Amino acid sequence: MALQVGIVGLPNVGKSTLFNAVSAAGAEAANYPFATIEPNVGSVPVPDERLDTLRRLADSKRRIATTVEFLDIAGLVKGASQGEGLGNKFLSHIQSVDAVAHVVRCFDDDDIVHVDGSVDPARDIEVINTELLLKDLDAVTKRVERAKRSSKSGDKVAIRHTELFSRLEAHLEAGNVARTFEIPDEDAKEVAEVGLLTAKPMLYVANVGEGDLPDGNAHVDKVREIAAAEGAEVVVISAEAEAQIAELDAEERTEFLAELGLERSGLDRLIHAAYRLLGLLTFFTVGPQEARAWTVRDGSPAPVAAGKIHSDIQQGFIRANVIGYADFVEHGGEQAAKNAGKMRQEGKEYVVVDGDVIHFLHSN
Repeated sequence: MALQVGIVGLPNVGKSTLFNAVSAAGAEAANYPFATIEPNVGSVPVPDERLDTLRRLADSKRRIATTVEFLDIAGLVKGASQGEGLGNKFLSHIQSVDAVAHVVRCFDDDDIVHVDGSVDPARDIEVINTELLLKDLDAVTKRVERAKRSSKSGDKVAIRHTELFSRLEAHLEAGNVARTFEIPDEDAKEVAEVGLLTAKPMLYVANVGEGDLPDGNAHVDKVREIAAAEGAEVVVISAEAEAQIAELDAEERTEFLAELGLERSGLDRLIHAAYRLLGLLTFFTVGPQEARAWTVRDGSPAPVAAGKIHSDIQQGFIRANVIGYADFVEHGGEQAAKNAGKMRQEGKEYVVVDGDVIHFLHSN
């Protein structure tokens, strides 16, 4: 499955405009709240110049990038955790994603109505985070009550869970997000089953006007201050500019980005930030038919990477023939790298490195 990133925020902060630009899926972007009810989903290829180089060197017929799915989740409002503005439905959509991109309005425009009448990133962030926290607190409180009932019989696991979820409840009540709560390894699965929204990795997307690229403005400074306190990352984009970039060909895009003082589009930076947030890396399989990129978590052993291609390859894993990307390029391809002694035979314990070009050997 592709990495899923949920785009959240208040109404009219630029979520759907951004989604339209990055996915070309035609999400409705309207100047009124709740233009989006069901989440729009757009699949976007992960930009990686290494894949183009590998395809050229191997003369592969096809280039297949790994992808990211963006979910445009409807604008949340104050009271969403209590069902305001169909909030319960919108919040439930967040439970399915791997990471959350919180779009914060950092542009002034009298023609685009702000749901609270003014642009104030700190207030807006607090509204969203509070609603996510309240939803989590409700779920955890119910879990505490259930554990307490089960613990009356003397069940040791239920007693441990009562203590665990009571501590988590206090943590949330103090205004802390679930991702900053330390969970013992033996209880990780139990906590994960609750589906806590604030346990999701989050990054902030500061949406500015085109004229405030690349560094942002005073509104962005507020977002950075809040993000720093949370240990979160901030990506400064202009949804307005991204909409223009999406319509340009490669040469025009490069020129336009240079005019804006950018090396890469907001989409590229957002995707790579999501990869860092989730601790992901890319490995490649290369041959005459196709050059293909695959995504795996950092620290994954070779059989797990093989399983990304097919479960049968993981189950029948024998070994992995590995060439580092730099060696593959330096020697001009697989055979030359192998002749130079740069192909390694790795076993089940080998941990995949970003950029590895791998050929898996497996039994049928």
